[in-house]
Amino acid sequence: MGNTSEKSTTNIVQRTFHRALLSQQTVALSNLERLRRVHPDKTPQEMLDFVNKWYVGAVAASGAGAGAAAAVPNLVGQGVAAALDFAGFLEASVLYVYTAAELSGVHPEDLESKRLLVSAVLLGQSATGVLEKIIGKVVPHWGRQLVGPKVLSREVIKNINRVMGPRFITIYGTKTGVLVAGKQIPLMIGAAIGGAGNALFATGIIKSAKKVFGPAQVTWPVIEVPKVVARKKPAATAKQTKSSAGK
Repeated sequence: MGNTSEKSTTNIVQRTFHRALLSQQTVALSNLERLRRVHPDKTPQEMLDFVNKWYVGAVAASGAGAGAAAAVPNLVGQGVAAALDFAGFLEASVLYVYTAAELSGVHPEDLESKRLLVSAVLLGQSATGVLEKIIGKVVPHWGRQLVGPKVLSREVIKNINRVMGPRFITIYGTKTGVLVAGKQIPLMIGAAIGGAGNALFATGIIKSAKKVFGPAQVTWPVIEVPKVVARKKPAATAKQTKSSAGK
């Protein structure tokens, strides 16, 4: 019975994380474009501060909602609410990491690089230990330096991800279990525990992102608009010239 529950948790974490890795970078870029239109005067750092507050508030509200469901004595409803909250928390966290990376000038392109950076931020200090065992001393803001074909080979990145994968499942499976247990305390106490727990985890992820990516860029990157070259009209042929002269 225990093995079945453990496998179920592992599958949920793996599926949710992989789905978020594939989808949330596009959402992050789209959101940043929209936020820049709405807040044109904000610097990248001010925008990051704004996103930090949004992230903590969003996952805290989600956790409180799942905890409130525990006030109803229905184990099935509690389990569904907790599972949905976990999925929402993980997707919001991946979205946050992609957003923080973009604001810091870090643009992971291939899936393995994305997995490395997002996993490292979500795992925090645990990821630093894995990295140091494989590549040696990790410098501050290493996310700006270690991702890219000229710095770390694809095989090294895959090796890091292979080691961090099980650790990610273990830690996030455990976190999920703790939060689920807290949220299922009845009489609305679970709402407070769920909201505070999610907010606490989110605050830790924000600190971790700052260590990996460093501060946001000082100014917004300049987007080069391609020059439009005017087409020259084709020169008139001799035949066309004679035809015109004859009219």
